[in-house]
Amino acid sequence: MTDNLPELRDIHLPTYDVSAWPPAMGWYWLLAALILAFSVYKVVKFLRRKSAKLYAKHLLGAAENNISGAAQMSEILRRICVYRYPEAVALSGEQWIEFLNGKSKIKMNEKTVNLLQNAPYIPHESAIFTIEDVQNLRKFCLNWIGENL
Repeated sequence: MTDNLPELRDIHLPTYDVSAWPPAMGWYWLLAALILAFSVYKVVKFLRRKSAKLYAKHLLGAAENNISGAAQMSEILRRICVYRYPEAVALSGEQWIEFLNGKSKIKMNEKTVNLLQNAPYIPHESAIFTIEDVQNLRKFCLNWIGENL
């Protein structure tokens, strides 16, 4: 047998450092996946928020133009507060009105305030409030929903 060991030579290291740039293809895939996940999160968040607003506006549109419709509008505002402002759910009376006016650019007039506060307790056939008062409440609710959802 022949001895091949004298022909082996030492390992020579390169004279320059190995660069970490450009990164391997897997890092590009990971970055793309993170960007895609963030984009999907933002789109889902936007659609969920928009769908809540559309649903609230649909409920408001289905409310009648009478005292019972005003009571439904009051309930819609409460349901939005359960979703968006949980600390305001327990408010009632003047505190509730101040909260609603504080979260809106357009303020309620005195007749609309009385309708909103008293609608659940007024008989449906009562003629104390007119359809115009209910329409003013509906306009306020639409504006409030647009600003707060």
